[in-house]
Amino acid sequence: MATALPWCFWSSSTTKERRTFRLKLEYDGTDFAGFQLQGAGFRTVQGELETTIERLSGEFSRVHGAGRTDAGVHALGQTAHFETGWSVPNERLALALNNALPGDLVVKSAAIAEPGFHSRFSATRRTYCYAVLNRQAPSALLGRFALHQRTALDLDSMRAGASHLLGTHDFAAFGQPSEPGRSTVRYVERLDIRTWKDCVLITVRGNAFLRQQVRAFVGTLLKVGHGRLLADEVARIRDGQDRAVCPPIAPAKGLCLVRVDYRGLRITG
Repeated sequence: MATALPWCFWSSSTTKERRTFRLKLEYDGTDFAGFQLQGAGFRTVQGELETTIERLSGEFSRVHGAGRTDAGVHALGQTAHFETGWSVPNERLALALNNALPGDLVVKSAAIAEPGFHSRFSATRRTYCYAVLNRQAPSALLGRFALHQRTALDLDSMRAGASHLLGTHDFAAFGQPSEPGRSTVRYVERLDIRTWKDCVLITVRGNAFLRQQVRAFVGTLLKVGHGRLLADEVARIRDGQDRAVCPPIAPAKGLCLVRVDYRGLRITG
């Protein structure tokens, strides 16, 4: 009697049914050149997923992500989807992928996507959190995930500056659209600054973000927190819409995509 192949090697050739899977991803972005494919020689989250899916299923599938996180940016609740004829059981997909993926990329859950679902274009809002370790000594454990700032930050001034970044504005001073000529108007629903032990956590939620917008927000607010920029000057920078006037962006390592929301569906970290 022939021995059946293990379920994780079931090929797309065994079925004509095609399904779209929705994935919830967690990754340490330190050694990735971002989520999106960058070309030969660059390791990306999308590339790792597509290579692994093709190796297991015998079929190439394009993977789409909700957020095109930059090099070094992490995720607790990134969402992605792909279409496939792979016959792996729905409940086994996450396990199959995690057995083959590298340790810094994990599929936290997988499910059949709703009809018409697109991880990027169906998203209604995204939430990012930036971590700042604000103490004299660095951290052996948080060094890959938080920006170290020795000088105490003035959180009240930072919150005053953050108030100018809420609402609907043209944020051209803080980032660039994914394609030249696209709108730079975005809606920022939430911008909270709070402490957790030795860390300052800056949480930003909006419908969508320009490239490097959140890191530009953080870089600007850190300058306010160190007393090198007045809180009201944040509004001047915003209204000037001049990218060259914006303070340097914060390093990628402190930023994490925490959550993506969809109508009637929440993908959390």
